[in-house]
Amino acid sequence: MSRAAFADRFRRLVGQPPMAYLAEWRICQAADLLARTDATVDDIARRVGYSNAYALSVAFKRSLGIRPSEHRATLAG
Repeated sequence: MSRAAFADRFRRLVGQPPMAYLAEWRICQAADLLARTDATVDDIARRVGYSNAYALSVAFKRSLGIRPSEHRATLAG
């Protein structure tokens, strides 16, 4: 299957392009790890597929409107 055919089929079945789905999944995983663990943002970034904390922070803010550290702080009270 070609890349274009895969992307088209994925979009029809899932409702969004593969990379958008992957980015959303990574942010959800990161948010969950921020809530459940004391791991550093850099460690979480690498665990969910980002190269460093900065890359995760940019994607997290774009997706949820806040930085990962702000997300963790709101969960703490």
